[in-house]
Amino acid sequence: MDDRRKTYRVWNAQHGRQQAVTPSGILPEDDLVFFLLDVVPQLDLSAFHQHYVHEMRGQPPFDVTMMVTLLTYAYCVGVCSSRKIAAACERNLAFRAIVADAPPDFRTISDFRKIHLAAFRPLFIEVLRMAGEMGLVKLGNLSTDGTKLKANASRHKAMSYGYMTKSIARLEAEIEELLKQAEQMDAEQDAMLGSRRGDELPVELKRREDRLVRIREAKARLESEAAVKADEEQRRRDDEQAKREAEGRHRRGKEPAPVDPIPEDKAQTNFTDPAAKIMKQSNKGFDYSYNAQAVVDGEEQIIVAAEVTAAANDKRQGVPLGQAALGNLDAAGIERPKSSDGTLVPIPNTADSGYFSAEAVEELTAMGLDPHIATDRQKHNEAPVPVGEGDLPAGASAKEKMRHKLASATGKLLYAARKHIVEPVFGQIKSARGIRKFLLRGLEKVAAEWQLICLTHNLLKIWRCRARVAPS
Repeated sequence: MDDRRKTYRVWNAQHGRQQAVTPSGILPEDDLVFFLLDVVPQLDLSAFHQHYVHEMRGQPPFDVTMMVTLLTYAYCVGVCSSRKIAAACERNLAFRAIVADAPPDFRTISDFRKIHLAAFRPLFIEVLRMAGEMGLVKLGNLSTDGTKLKANASRHKAMSYGYMTKSIARLEAEIEELLKQAEQMDAEQDAMLGSRRGDELPVELKRREDRLVRIREAKARLESEAAVKADEEQRRRDDEQAKREAEGRHRRGKEPAPVDPIPEDKAQTNFTDPAAKIMKQSNKGFDYSYNAQAVVDGEEQIIVAAEVTAAANDKRQGVPLGQAALGNLDAAGIERPKSSDGTLVPIPNTADSGYFSAEAVEELTAMGLDPHIATDRQKHNEAPVPVGEGDLPAGASAKEKMRHKLASATGKLLYAARKHIVEPVFGQIKSARGIRKFLLRGLEKVAAEWQLICLTHNLLKIWRCRARVAPS
């Protein structure tokens, strides 16, 4: 019988647990963590330092540059939870390279992120400036798109307007009944109260009153939102009527029903994050989400603008995103293209049909962009709408002009490019880095978190570009 067996490499468990390990000795020289340790101290972090200028109480806080480096590295690798970041600071070699032998706890990390939310916008500009100085932003095609990211809100912590109305009536009746019972028991328990005043609310009564207050607040929010929408709809109808009267036309069909400022019974709001809205997820039904928007440059997929809205529809987002992109470019010192005579050349701006409207095209053009926006949604394997050749007629509509523009050779190339400019960016964030949900609540905080997510995307692009061009 052959008793030979495979020989294994020598392993000493005690030696391994006692061996001294250093990040520089184990991690590769071009690792992301070393890149950030070199880059973040060079950024202007004055917005973060400003918080501590007049704060003289308590123990010295953790170094601001270290905390910013820690957060940026954590988001770069898709570790966003403060508890997971704190655990990684104790167990992960790359995180230890940042915090050394003084790792912050999860509460410190969470508080730092909340305190300095407003500082991430100027930090986004700083990173964009760095990308511009490296020549990673060419402004040949700014592509606009949005993606739905789940909110930090449970679908089970929501209620419809119709159910709110029923719940308020039920809770008011229950509270009234509990108060009657308390009055009846008051005399019987008077001798047993001792030093207590006797007017404390019973637990069941307190719970119902707290819930009643929250439901009333949520109901008022829905009513306020419905009133705003009703005012907008009424103004739209008034403008259309004024336009018809000026042109001498009459309304076709029957008169529409009056605008109703009362919310529909199925209108919902969430108790944990009231700003979040129910939105359709990609092939996954509906959930409370935010609509994260981005404008991406076509050269190296650098994000030049990052905003968040609670509106599921993209129709009104094109103009604010265009303004944000141009404002960020100016703030980052990235020069816009100019012709030989020194005049500004319009920057191509591509977007899908969700952003199209005649007003958006007009405003984007006025601010110095060259919009290339699809006018209709085209299904897969569906033939495009035929566009007539030659010059457009004098009275062509905005939609006809845009169709004609996209049918040109330049228009086709620009619009086709958006598929490999902006759409992969969301895949890199959601699939590669695993960031599919916001941790913070409220539109303002979520917008700041999206800025952090997008600036770390840009840092990753800069790091990979440096590694690509570095001499071997």
